[in-house]
Amino acid sequence: MSIDLALALSSAKAAGKRPYFMDREVERVLNILMATVQELAVTRERLDTLERLLEAKGIVARSEIERFEPNKDEAAERGLWMQEYLNRVLRTLQQEAEAMQTTDDLASEEVALEVSRADA
Repeated sequence: MSIDLALALSSAKAAGKRPYFMDREVERVLNILMATVQELAVTRERLDTLERLLEAKGIVARSEIERFEPNKDEAAERGLWMQEYLNRVLRTLQQEAEAMQTTDDLASEEVALEVSRADA
């Protein structure tokens, strides 16, 4: 999967109009927070499982995990993951910005009409 495709898919927009139940600004922050909380909860559960299995089988001690330093390729892979993660967490802001762009944009013909009216 390409980087561009991965980033695009990580912030895909759901169909239909989004309902708001609280003040928009409060709900925006809450949505970001809850996306982060969900991601962190899943990650912590999986990490705990892996660490326990690895240590129980004598494969890797938790102290080795603490001392691990990624190489260049591993660091690049982690960087891509971080970009995808931030796209998911900040998806609400991105979608609102996209919605504002599509509703406020004027076609070139409309701009020309507005300019000609202003000159008249």
